[in-house]
Amino acid sequence: MQRRSQVRRIIAVGGGKGGIGKTLVSVNLAVALAQRNQKVVIVDADLGGANVHTCLGIAQPQTTLTDYVERRIARLEDVCVPTSIPNLSLIGGALDALDVANLKFQQKQKLLRNLQTLDADTVVLDLGAGTSFNVLDFFLVAHHGLLVLLPEPTSIENAYRFIKSAFFRRLQDLQTSMGIEDLIETAMSTREGAVRTPLEFVARAKAIDAEAGARLERELEQFRVRLVVNQARGPGDADVGHAVVSAWRKFFGLNLDYLGAISYDDAAWRAVRKRRPLLVEGPESIAAAALRKIADNLLALDARSASRTP
Repeated sequence: MQRRSQVRRIIAVGGGKGGIGKTLVSVNLAVALAQRNQKVVIVDADLGGANVHTCLGIAQPQTTLTDYVERRIARLEDVCVPTSIPNLSLIGGALDALDVANLKFQQKQKLLRNLQTLDADTVVLDLGAGTSFNVLDFFLVAHHGLLVLLPEPTSIENAYRFIKSAFFRRLQDLQTSMGIEDLIETAMSTREGAVRTPLEFVARAKAIDAEAGARLERELEQFRVRLVVNQARGPGDADVGHAVVSAWRKFFGLNLDYLGAISYDDAAWRAVRKRRPLLVEGPESIAAAALRKIADNLLALDARSASRTP
């Protein structure tokens, strides 16, 4: 998909299963950027299971993505509602239509295109759990795909499945434009054994077609994901992020930028119970400081990228 974006950055927050703190990260990252005078729109893209409005302490919006998808509202901008946070608006998720979680292809493409042209500096997408095509496509449209995991073996496994699925979904988008449908089908064939990692896939593709395989290798090199560790209970948990970055690069060929760890903090669940963002309810808490640092690290990545652009 071509980016004809007015939006400076789109940030998608995803992961493996639910319960890892994606909405906590999404909401408070959006607040942190709004507090830095960014014009921010947070989109509840957990289709069919929206709760961002609750974390922001506002009522379920009267107009939601359902109205846009079903063409009751023509412009996505008209679904935006203000929040109590200066510079922050919300596009509410679809609680009122069960089938909105299964968008038709044309509906999804239209939504993805128009997310990129919202009048905002930053759009934050709070994604649903799992690896459905809808979730992966929202993740892939972003300039920054944030992967949230807990410092636990099962969460790390789920996070790897998510990022692996996202990469192979990316290949599905590219195969027609690159003219490599047959190569991908052959490389993915189970006759030589199932491909287990993106690195193994690229090696097999290069053995079949060196030139096309090299192009796929570049795609893998450019496929960068931002990593956040949530609920770290000590330095060892925070170091899990560094270990994941190193191991996934070596064994899977995946590139990650580690944005930081969010400490386990009672202030986080107290803020959720009060239906207020942590950065508003507990701005001096350890977890709030970590979230602000993650926002700063994202802005620093953008600044470095801009300085390298001719």
